[in-house]
Amino acid sequence: MATSTPPIELRRLARARTARFGDPEPLDTPSQPQFTVEDMNFFYGDFHALHNLNLTLPSLRVTGLIGPSGCGKSTFLRTLNRMYETVARTRVTGKILFGEANLFDYAPTLLRRRVGMVFQKPSPFPKSIFDNIAYGLRVNHLCSRSELHDKVVHCLQRAALWNEVKDKLNQSAFSLSGGQQQRLCIARALAVDPDVLLLDEPCSALDPIATSKIEDLIFDLRRSCTIIMVTHNMLQAARISDYVGFFLQGKLIEFDAARKMFQFPSNKLTEDYITGRFG
Repeated sequence: MATSTPPIELRRLARARTARFGDPEPLDTPSQPQFTVEDMNFFYGDFHALHNLNLTLPSLRVTGLIGPSGCGKSTFLRTLNRMYETVARTRVTGKILFGEANLFDYAPTLLRRRVGMVFQKPSPFPKSIFDNIAYGLRVNHLCSRSELHDKVVHCLQRAALWNEVKDKLNQSAFSLSGGQQQRLCIARALAVDPDVLLLDEPCSALDPIATSKIEDLIFDLRRSCTIIMVTHNMLQAARISDYVGFFLQGKLIEFDAARKMFQFPSNKLTEDYITGRFG
């Protein structure tokens, strides 16, 4: 359910986000499209889940996807690395470009290397902290044995986790707190150097302190990686998103820069949702 939040609070957060994080470059500087979606529809069997989506997701930005439960946000997220193909009787029509290439021309394994995903519940492998990060590097033959340790350290540093785990790399990943496990999963996804990181409500199971650390991490990662994140938390979307897409009943109602959407939404349905009048 959308949190009931006064418009003035959302507008204050939208203005204050730059003061908290800073911008690596002005938001109005043109960004290359990471994904271009044209007339896209998605079906679970006979059920029409997503309707005629048209949008461009910019690179090296944080895009937040908001909307009530069951509106199609997570379904859309899974189309971007074709995770939906693991579910029987699903299909997509229309066009999705990844950069300038057809998304469906990629082999799924290669696509998922370039478009990583982190889920709502932390899901570390039943291995050591070190081996969680090293797994993707080994399987994909991305570095030599002599380079492996340095690569693991670098990934943990990128995920702002190194200082907390550097003395216990051989311990089980399950010994970490929930917030640490989620950052470990982000570090594991970063190990294969993806162009895009898809995040499906990465903070919903975390406490406020862990959530703040994840938000800081997400905003920092956008300097080198496109972030597309599903969230039910309007305050979080206002704090860290550069762009926001609002979904309702499988349709994209509005897509715009976050600062504009949270201050001056173009659609009455958007304003009603982000201020908690329904959701």
